[in-house]
Amino acid sequence: MSFWNIVAGLGLTAALVVSADAAQAADTVKVAQGMLHGATAGQVTAFKGLPFAAPPVGELRWRPPAAPAAWKGVREATGFAPACMQMSTPRPGAPPVAQAEDCLYLNVWTPASAKPGAKLPVMVWIHGGSFTGGAGSNTIYDGTHFAERGVILITVNYRLGRLGFFAHPALTAESPKGALGNFGIMDNIAALKWVHANIASFGGDPANVTAFGESAGGILINFLMTAPEAKGLFAKAISESGFGRSAGAPIRGDEARTGEKIGVAYATSVNIPGSGPDAAKALRALTAQQLSIPAGGIGAAGQPGPMVDGVVIPESPPQAFAEGKEAKVPYIAGGNSWEASLFPQTARDPEATLARLGPARPAIMAAYGGDPAGVAQDLTTDTAVIEPDRYLAGLHARNGQKAWTYFFSYVPAAQRAAVRGTAHGGEIVYVFNNLRDEPTTFAGRTLPAATPDDHKVSDAATAYWVAFAKRSDPDSAGGVAWPQAEPGDNVLEFGADGVHAHPAFHKQTLDIAEKIAAAQTGR
Repeated sequence: MSFWNIVAGLGLTAALVVSADAAQAADTVKVAQGMLHGATAGQVTAFKGLPFAAPPVGELRWRPPAAPAAWKGVREATGFAPACMQMSTPRPGAPPVAQAEDCLYLNVWTPASAKPGAKLPVMVWIHGGSFTGGAGSNTIYDGTHFAERGVILITVNYRLGRLGFFAHPALTAESPKGALGNFGIMDNIAALKWVHANIASFGGDPANVTAFGESAGGILINFLMTAPEAKGLFAKAISESGFGRSAGAPIRGDEARTGEKIGVAYATSVNIPGSGPDAAKALRALTAQQLSIPAGGIGAAGQPGPMVDGVVIPESPPQAFAEGKEAKVPYIAGGNSWEASLFPQTARDPEATLARLGPARPAIMAAYGGDPAGVAQDLTTDTAVIEPDRYLAGLHARNGQKAWTYFFSYVPAAQRAAVRGTAHGGEIVYVFNNLRDEPTTFAGRTLPAATPDDHKVSDAATAYWVAFAKRSDPDSAGGVAWPQAEPGDNVLEFGADGVHAHPAFHKQTLDIAEKIAAAQTGR
């Protein structure tokens, strides 16, 4: 999904407790907190709305997630819980989204035949949405087709916006561990801990967990690769469109823009001065709705997101990977051919992008070719996502770890004349194998009815992801062999002509993007 995806069509069923007789059913499992009753359809049983932490409300707002409460009897787990509070601006005409501050729930899809202790591979999905929107209950993330292939699929909600990524000196003062603002990251760590403790009951292997996510979720995967508390909670990782050079703001310090300074500016704007206990109390007295007023758009001052706090996140992903301190697990990173779809101004006003190139502009224009709008979009795609993918994967490989990269450029034949490539988030429906045989709309985009060629690419993408989950290596997944990223800058492309491996992929233009990044960051 794009950063501004608003989850549509959330089903909401209250968590009910039913009689203990249901414990005898095949779709009932026991977890640490109590018994759960899910719903079976075909070959798959789904358990929805499972609490992995206590509701982060009242005095638990802006605190690390606490353990969920136990319950008696059997908890009905057949309906999604609310999304976390959405800070994103709803799309015109979008249906209302059920949302609440009490939102730390996850969903599990498992083969109906799975027995406790079966040690099936597990995949945990972290949704995108610019850290301000989205939910694990989005229908495009339905895990049925992973479960049909023998993988347990889990989707997670985590705190968003100012409820999930917020720092303030008053909150720092009450934290025994120092400045804490990455509550959304801590939520994902808590979900992974819950999975580690309970997934065997669903037939999963806690030692074989793949953490994967897209966009903001892909960024969070990269941050989890640096988080000490996440160590050992996942055995491999996939970052889809994860903006690999995204470093996050420092939580405090002399820099002009830190997490705490953003928090103070916000508090001042709502007439909450000071940095003592009274300020913390006043901030917690604000309603979740007040705290979720949109921040103003991608890149806007005060836009919530991960921070380098020295505790949960000791250093940024680019720095950790460069120093060989990232998690030592197999890693896939990749992106799409039209990531610039997230930044429509690159097409409307290409000069704003190209004017920043200075004396290098003629050489860059020649390397990319095409009209100014096309160059601005392709350069933005490369500098935002594709080169950073190559950068982190290359560092990971040079640190002695296995790494692979992909490039998704497939577009349905009916749309190829109208769009530049695969839009940001466009790979998700293929990876999850959730194409539809009738036209569908998600995130403001319309997909035509799926064709046999569309299904062929989707089946291939799902097969590679499943192979990685099962064997820690995407190998050939029954098709083209996917070579490791290094040596040779190898990339597997999902394109209009099928799936192909390319050495030295787009080397000339990605080298240009790397030079631009080095000039901006010193790396």
